[in-house]
Amino acid sequence: MGNRLKRLASQFVMFAGVGGIAFLIDYSLLIIFTELFGIHYLASTSLAFIASVIFNYLASMRFVFTHRTDISRRREFIIFVVLSIIGLLLNNLGMFLGVNICGIDYRITKILATGTVTVFNFITRKLFLDGSRRGQGKAR
Repeated sequence: MGNRLKRLASQFVMFAGVGGIAFLIDYSLLIIFTELFGIHYLASTSLAFIASVIFNYLASMRFVFTHRTDISRRREFIIFVVLSIIGLLLNNLGMFLGVNICGIDYRITKILATGTVTVFNFITRKLFLDGSRRGQGKAR
């Protein structure tokens, strides 16, 4: 059990590293779209999130998770996108609640929403996409 926990912790650290870069992409684009281009914060949130998801998919499936041999790369990407859309909905809900209901600045709210979505993303990607949890596939 200790070895398994170490592997999970190591995988989460890699996930956090990839996620940290994805967050920088997401957060930077959110501010650029909102402040420089005057796009409403919820639309900016969606656009920035989509850009970061593309990076996150490529990096996560390369460095964090092992490809499942029982599904195609196309299906893997579709599952990743569906999980990301759910994450986007959670993210936007958090943004709306934080900004419109609680009156918190959108930049601070984004950081809080990201924490929640990060946990959701790791758990769901581990469950649905990671071949190593089933003893499948070695390809990254």
